[in-house]
Amino acid sequence: MLKRVDPGPAVVACNTCRHSKDVREDADGIRGGAQLASALRNVKASDPRYDGVTVQEMPCLFACQDFCTVHLRAPDKVGYVLGRFEPNEEAARAILDYAVHYAESDHGRVPFSQWPQGVKGHFITRTPPPGFVAE
Repeated sequence: MLKRVDPGPAVVACNTCRHSKDVREDADGIRGGAQLASALRNVKASDPRYDGVTVQEMPCLFACQDFCTVHLRAPDKVGYVLGRFEPNEEAARAILDYAVHYAESDHGRVPFSQWPQGVKGHFITRTPPPGFVAE
């Protein structure tokens, strides 16, 4: 049920997310989450600035009401679940731009002034790392 992955800074994309509240798959039968995961991999490969962040994917983050979700995580940092994205490269770039700042931060807190416009309004939860709570 669990598969070991790189424990460093990562964007974990739900590859089974819907496209929207009303649409599960596109005309070709591809789910929004699979398209967002693909866009994240393509954008990551296009720019070495994203080398410090791994793109991982898994089925269902259980945020179905907030389709096209991702989880940002890194050791000893607060994690975040974001959703309600369009499954495209513009959203993927905003997510990865934020993830770079996140990976460089001390505890996972990125100053609002550094947030890309494309992630504002997309945060669903923040989760403390094991053994910590946020102050």
